[in-house]
Amino acid sequence: MNTEGYDKLKKLWKRGTDFLGTEYAIMGGAMSWLSESNLVSALSNAGGFGVIACGSMTPDLLSVVIEETHAKTKKPFGVNLITMHPQIDELIDVTLAHNVKYVVLAGGIPSGGSIKKIKEGGTKVICFAPALSLAKKLIRNGVDALVVEGSEAGGHIGPVSTSVLAQEILPHISDLPIFVAGGIGRGEVMASYLQMGASGAQLGTMFVCAEESIAHENFKKMFMRGNARDAVTSVQIDKRFPVIPVRALKNSASIEFMDVQREVINKYQSGELEMEAAQLEIEHYWAGALKRAVIDGDVENGSVMAGQSVGMVKKIQPVSEILENLVQQAANQLA
Repeated sequence: MNTEGYDKLKKLWKRGTDFLGTEYAIMGGAMSWLSESNLVSALSNAGGFGVIACGSMTPDLLSVVIEETHAKTKKPFGVNLITMHPQIDELIDVTLAHNVKYVVLAGGIPSGGSIKKIKEGGTKVICFAPALSLAKKLIRNGVDALVVEGSEAGGHIGPVSTSVLAQEILPHISDLPIFVAGGIGRGEVMASYLQMGASGAQLGTMFVCAEESIAHENFKKMFMRGNARDAVTSVQIDKRFPVIPVRALKNSASIEFMDVQREVINKYQSGELEMEAAQLEIEHYWAGALKRAVIDGDVENGSVMAGQSVGMVKKIQPVSEILENLVQQAANQLA
């Protein structure tokens, strides 16, 4: 590795490494069913920052996963909580009780009450900022760091690309650390965002095929065969019923989602479901479809969530090697 470039890299992401308490300012994206104790602890032990994906877990299950992670790493890690989860308060209580020092709030704009509760428990709050105005609002509400994630990411996404969001937000906010995410597959682009003012990066897709990832062999094979144009977004069929788009590799499940939306919309229109309950039903569909693919290996009828950087995932390798490659590429670029 280029020593001069690595020294520059350390200076550029010092705010991020100081904030996370890590060697590298590289966060793992929280991927349901994948970001469990094995992958999370591997990321943290290798110098990055692992994040448990709570997703639709119950408080009891989250408690078990946190305990498993603590047993596998003494390094810092975080927990990603979905703001629309019906048991969000109990999940926050579990996270605080297990002395987790970082919570990432996702899946919507978090309430001021949730942010306050987490901070009063002595834990740092990281939130997603899909626009400059929302970034400023979150800062006023007391968040400790932001993630700027573009539409190139896998899973639930917003409408704006990473490069545009970075230009919109990074030059105007210096109050706290900002991590850039979405479509990052090489260290060179990571270095460019650091030079623009980012404090670090968040990557998910690049770690799916890690040796330590529990993803089924079929899931990993589909990932390694995929390319950027295969990772498409789900289609919203009724503008009166907003559905957060999901980016995944094309398969039968992508088509089935259209039928699922129609069923849920009919329930909503008939008064059988309130809007929030209807949106949660959509979330449960994705959670089930993702498990079918990740755990059971049914990559045709399950959801293979992937970011557009999937075309850069070509082999199974240890997390430590993936991180070292990214750091080396960034250092060489900066040199």
